[in-house]
Amino acid sequence: MAAEKPSTMKAVQYDSYGGGAAGLKHVEVPIPSPKKNEALLKLEAAAINPVDWKIQKGMLRPFLPPRFPFTPVVESLLRLPTFLGVSVISDVAGEVVEVGSEVNSFKKGDKVVGLLSFPNGGGLADFAVTTVAAMAIRPPEVSLSEAAGLPTAGLTALQSLKAIGIKFDTPNKSSNILITAASGGVGHYAVQLAKYAGLHVTATCGARNIELVKSLGADEVVDYKTPEGAKLKSPSDKKYDGVIHCATNIPWSTFGPNLSSSGKVIDITPNFTTIAASILKRITFSKKKLIPLMLVPKSGEMEFLVNLVKEGKLKTVIDSVYPLSKAEEAWAKSISGHATGKIIIEI
Repeated sequence: MAAEKPSTMKAVQYDSYGGGAAGLKHVEVPIPSPKKNEALLKLEAAAINPVDWKIQKGMLRPFLPPRFPFTPVVESLLRLPTFLGVSVISDVAGEVVEVGSEVNSFKKGDKVVGLLSFPNGGGLADFAVTTVAAMAIRPPEVSLSEAAGLPTAGLTALQSLKAIGIKFDTPNKSSNILITAASGGVGHYAVQLAKYAGLHVTATCGARNIELVKSLGADEVVDYKTPEGAKLKSPSDKKYDGVIHCATNIPWSTFGPNLSSSGKVIDITPNFTTIAASILKRITFSKKKLIPLMLVPKSGEMEFLVNLVKEGKLKTVIDSVYPLSKAEEAWAKSISGHATGKIIIEI
């Protein structure tokens, strides 16, 4: 039976910069209405990404948030991540309760996974609005937590591999790929997708997650705290045709010696230094490239990922699951930086 739409909803908000988990407040607010190309979802699960608390901390000031009070876990229409090192996207799973006049691909009662529209409220709430271009049907074989953890991290991993030149509809030539921070949200999907594409994968992570990353399919796993890990050296002395860089604070000088003659580094957390290095590589016509990634959600790619999960070829590693009433605990866990996989809030 399709969910019905009341007039107000429970939500979690903050009303100023800073404050961390203690700055979150549980409130009752009006339910947003979808525009002609949007759908209103009754949310069932949402995933917290580091960008959510980075916005609260003021890292995107003065662009985000647009106003206070603010319901976190949202998609930015401003597309700012290329120079700020964050991707302002939210991940949710829910049920369609209302669609706009121009929406034909989804209907009331559909179970979906998607990314939220920024102006209409975030994922820490009972309801939220999203554009249909950022949604896909969630089949019953895919759990709420698996679905909610998938959009931002999964799409980032997929688009990073495509930026290197990896194909998912035809066989790839033999390639060696390095994935840094491979036990994190993006990294753990990147390992699985790279192996699905038939690549040789070297991965870095902390010592406690080495077995996990091996279980995801990585051919070589290196503790990033060891001398070899700090240098990003392949244990088999392979040169990398591509790097999915999910960590931070690693200079180009560390990557360069480990790349093949035309190797590419895809940086999913770029900063001003990354942008400058990327431009320099272009103007000097270097065959080795540093490419900052800007995530562009695409429904076809979302459907591709959901189908892989359905078929058991891709899995979401869940760090922890919290109810909305304990959103503060989930927020604090994300801020701690010690999550392995995704932090999920069930609503």
